[in-house]
Amino acid sequence: MNAGFVDRQQVGRRFSRVAPSYAEADFFVREVDSRMQERLDYVNLQPKRILDLGCGRGGSFSALAARYPDAELIGLDVSPAMLSAGRAQKTGWRRWLGIRETEDNWRLAADASHLPLTARSTALVWSNLLLHWLDDPIPALAEAHRVLEIGGLLMFSTLGPDTLKELRTAFSDGYAHTQRFADMHDLGDMLVGCGFADPVMDMEVITLTYDDLDAMLAELRAAGSMCAMKARRHGLTGRQSWANARAAYEGLRRGGKLPATFEIVYGHAWKTAPKQTPDGRAIVRFDLPRKG
Repeated sequence: MNAGFVDRQQVGRRFSRVAPSYAEADFFVREVDSRMQERLDYVNLQPKRILDLGCGRGGSFSALAARYPDAELIGLDVSPAMLSAGRAQKTGWRRWLGIRETEDNWRLAADASHLPLTARSTALVWSNLLLHWLDDPIPALAEAHRVLEIGGLLMFSTLGPDTLKELRTAFSDGYAHTQRFADMHDLGDMLVGCGFADPVMDMEVITLTYDDLDAMLAELRAAGSMCAMKARRHGLTGRQSWANARAAYEGLRRGGKLPATFEIVYGHAWKTAPKQTPDGRAIVRFDLPRKG
């Protein structure tokens, strides 16, 4: 995926704008988070430090803290407003769980492609529905690999190519109306290219239904999930374009409802000891017998 397609400033503005009321509109993010958490049931890991990449208001924190009560939780997001809103909404669940919190390192405002953490300092990198907001997932995946310790785990979710396919096909004005979404197999190749071992990828499709197009767009807007591609229309959509799009979407109505498809891609991979040096020389390890 080539750089330069996503308007990263627009992404930050959108999420900053909805930050105060995001907790009322993030049901879909919470649902995917819950499904990711279930996948941790099959993972043998006791991390001392967890990085939540693209943490938003910290919606994953409570479940991760309950599962790993001895771990230090660090949240990172590009939107300071989302981080601030998360701090404001704390209700003492960390104290109830007996977890000591340090505000200075709990939530960090930074870009996923330039993590302000030292190499091999994290045991679990967790990322729920972040990657499709990036121009290219590779720099963020490479950074996740860098900060993970040997034996550390990356676990993420993102949206796949069938997401909002109805909305894309309803418009025929030549502008982008959804994000660009990476294919599951391409993401698996990216993980290998970034040095991860044994990537496991799977996907599922969730279809939401709405009474009308305006209700769906309002929900996306409230969650900060409107298109932030540079190729989007920057001015107002014309009356005729809206009429044509509404008519096209109406043709998809089934059982009195309009569908909206979301393809959820899940992935996880481990960081293993390197097999070669940065200049390409092979690393050969010898297990010497102990004396005595």
